[in-house]
Amino acid sequence: QVQLVESGGGLVQPGGSLRLSCAASGITFSLYTMGWYRQAPGEQRELVARITTPDSTNYADSVKGRFTVSRDNAKNTMYLQMNSLKSEDTAVYYCKAELGLKWYWGQGTQVTVSS
Repeated sequence: QVQLVESGGGLVQPGGSLRLSCAASGITFSLYTMGWYRQAPGEQRELVARITTPDSTNYADSVKGRFTVSRDNAKNTMYLQMNSLKSEDTAVYYCKAELGLKWYWGQGTQVTVSS
């Protein structure tokens, strides 16, 4: 059984920070490209950041310099460190694991940036 479980979301003030985690099970984690996606109310789901093995990363232009994606293959966990948060970062953040045409999604975790 494949499971991707996000955690770490919550309410934060503009300029604040959060760290999201995605814990994976049921896959050979180190072989998968992992990614964070987000979906704001009324909008399409968009890519935030991706990380391969070993540590190649890509970011959406809107989060470059503010967000950092990382992974710990020994823990089967991907992280997203989010700094200098803006109201436009408010969304449900989803974890995705990809290998070729095979992919899995987590359940999402809510991030709300508001004063």
